[in-house]
Amino acid sequence: MSEFVAVNVSGRNHPSSPSADMSHSHGPVGNTSKSSAIRCDVSMPDGVTPGEVPCGVVETLDVPGYHNWKRFWEIPVALLLAPPALLLAGLLAIVVRWTSPGNGVYSQVRSGRNGKPFTMYKLRSMRFDAESQGIQWCEGERDPRITPLGYWLRKLHLDELPQIINVLRGDMSFCGPRPERPEIVEELEKVIPYYQSRLTIRPGITGFSQINLPADSDTGSVLKKQTLDLEYVENASLLYDFAMVACTALRLIGVPGSIATKLAGLTKRPEDSRFAFYYQDLWNKIEEASAKKS
Repeated sequence: MSEFVAVNVSGRNHPSSPSADMSHSHGPVGNTSKSSAIRCDVSMPDGVTPGEVPCGVVETLDVPGYHNWKRFWEIPVALLLAPPALLLAGLLAIVVRWTSPGNGVYSQVRSGRNGKPFTMYKLRSMRFDAESQGIQWCEGERDPRITPLGYWLRKLHLDELPQIINVLRGDMSFCGPRPERPEIVEELEKVIPYYQSRLTIRPGITGFSQINLPADSDTGSVLKKQTLDLEYVENASLLYDFAMVACTALRLIGVPGSIATKLAGLTKRPEDSRFAFYYQDLWNKIEEASAKKS
């Protein structure tokens, strides 16, 4: 059973500058003029213009009613996990402050369901001035802005522990598309077909795209993640969610991501999704262009 989906895009009607909530974020306080610039590789290959990219929600997207009632199991599970998760997050936050300048926890505005902005919390894994030159995606494990402790926080996904607060508040779900910043959402809507489709449900701490693909680094990686995000939107179920929570738990105790994903039966390739029809040609062109540049 499906529900009618109405999307009010976030990038137009809420604070687009990181200065709206940067007191605990990657960027330094008081340097909003620089940190408001976007330095991500949000671009399309030659021959494809933003005007040709379809917007809105995929017409055939079937959003199951499960996305509404799954809060019935998420709230009690979040209440059960919150005490140990927040205790561990508090201890780690102290260690973060000891090992590098800056606060242990930072907050950042993200786009939620139907584009509604909310404040997301994470343990700081980068230098406090990581975005002093502008907003940008992480460049993977080799990103020089990541602190030595932050490397392990990211690898074990411990940096996401404070997001249990977002689940309790109803901003996020345990499972769903990864929430992005409003200013980046506004740019991605111009180059990713039907990007608004991922905003039809609450964003998640984990999801099909998070456990199967590396962090976003360019437009091509976003296209692949969009494919798996829509796959989850349409095929979400209690069984899938419990499997993803179990997979995340395995990764927290050090089981390699690929092994944990396989054990949970959640290995998925963007190419195998029915939504690949909208994105595969574009990501192939981007990969070809990147190969030529190399």
